[in-house]
Amino acid sequence: MHKAAFCAILHQPWRISKYTFFDIGHHKKYFDDGLNRRLFERIARKSYIPTLKMMKDLCEDTEFKVNLSMTGTFLEQAEKYRPAVLKVLKELHGTGKMEVLGETYYHSLAFLTSESEFKEQVKKHKEAVKKLFNVKPAIFRNTESFYNDDVAAAAEKLKFKGVVTEGSEKILGWRNPGYPYRANGTNLQLFMRNYKLSDDIAFRFSSRDWDGYPLTADKYASWLRGMQNPFTILFIDFETFGEHQWEDTGIFDFLWHLPREASSNNGVMWQNLSELLSKNKVGTIHSPNFISWADMDRDLSAWLGNEMQNSAFNFLKELEGPVKATRDTKLIETWRKLTTSDHLYYMSTKMAGDEEVHSYFRGDAYEGPYDAFTNFMNILQDLRALIWERLKKPSKKSEKKVMKKIKTVIKKIKKKTVKKTTKIGKKKTKPRQVIKKKKPVKASIKKSKPVVKKTKSVVKKAKKSKAVVKKTKKLVKKKKPTKKTRKKKA
Repeated sequence: MHKAAFCAILHQPWRISKYTFFDIGHHKKYFDDGLNRRLFERIARKSYIPTLKMMKDLCEDTEFKVNLSMTGTFLEQAEKYRPAVLKVLKELHGTGKMEVLGETYYHSLAFLTSESEFKEQVKKHKEAVKKLFNVKPAIFRNTESFYNDDVAAAAEKLKFKGVVTEGSEKILGWRNPGYPYRANGTNLQLFMRNYKLSDDIAFRFSSRDWDGYPLTADKYASWLRGMQNPFTILFIDFETFGEHQWEDTGIFDFLWHLPREASSNNGVMWQNLSELLSKNKVGTIHSPNFISWADMDRDLSAWLGNEMQNSAFNFLKELEGPVKATRDTKLIETWRKLTTSDHLYYMSTKMAGDEEVHSYFRGDAYEGPYDAFTNFMNILQDLRALIWERLKKPSKKSEKKVMKKIKTVIKKIKKKTVKKTTKIGKKKTKPRQVIKKKKPVKASIKKSKPVVKKTKSVVKKAKKSKAVVKKTKKLVKKKKPTKKTRKKKA
């Protein structure tokens, strides 16, 4: 009996606003909330909700199982714009037949940014999955399935048992992707996507020029049953159902009938990826160079294939250290949203079939790759200016601590001056006189504030704040009543 694993990726980037050269320095909103909302709600209506509901019914009524990879940016938008999507996802997971895969939280090229950033994003994704589904992913899929031996080593350190990648001839050679292979230098199992059978659904389903058109459930099931290898990994974009392939193409009818047709006559057994983990590997896959599931080249050229893309990515990398030095969580979050690979993908200048796919995902947001590059770089330059502004200013917490110390000292001085004036005179000091004595104290406080703001070392080190306090003491002492004024009052 042949085994098959049906896998899909759910992802949405935080699309950025129109940002001109003249907007740099004004720190306008970087992300287009209106556009993000419109797109997510449309796709949720056409694809996410109806497909997830159908999968839930199939898991309950048949032997069908699914494996889903969900980015953190997708989960954030689902919670913000259509919580019903998360509700159906939880119901699907409740069937016990849905496995959640590990991902980079921001669907980024974090592995190429820094080792620490990669670990932080994977850890954040694990925490999000744990919170939503109360599970710990066992299988890892890097952004766009991009992979080499180093990715496998990093995934093993993060306690994953397997990695999903592309069944490319670049690393497979003559071998079949439907066997359990070991990742070079690790004990991890590689799950190699059968890109031909996967793309038959994702890209060629409604193509009338394709010799396999029309693709029906029974025809596709016969292809699966005829496979001679132990298992087949099918991995597609979740939006294939209803968004990329519209309902009128028959894509939903295909999905509804496929599990039944494939499972008939003991033909295909649907599996979760962790069920395909095997101790008996048939060989080792060595991948010194990067591969991915994108474009015909199946490498990193979809994101780093021209000078614009490399320039933008290097700019992003350079900002990592400074933005983290600010310790501003919101600013770091903004930078991480900009690391999402989609922003680089829109800048691709590839031609022929690849360009059709890139322009489809680019949509109406940009006139072309050059417009996407210019807009993105304007935002990065504004972000860099904002980062340096934050680094020059003292943090609010440290400034508040220093101001508290100054105020407490001033209050003590005020109390001493009031007590001395009341003891000397037979009568208590009039309220007006007390108020008059308070004015110079307030003035001294105002004088001390710019000192605190200007002195960066005062903010960072509590020791230097004492110098400011001493100055405020001297200012207050100057305004204290002298012996002559006390005698006159007495």
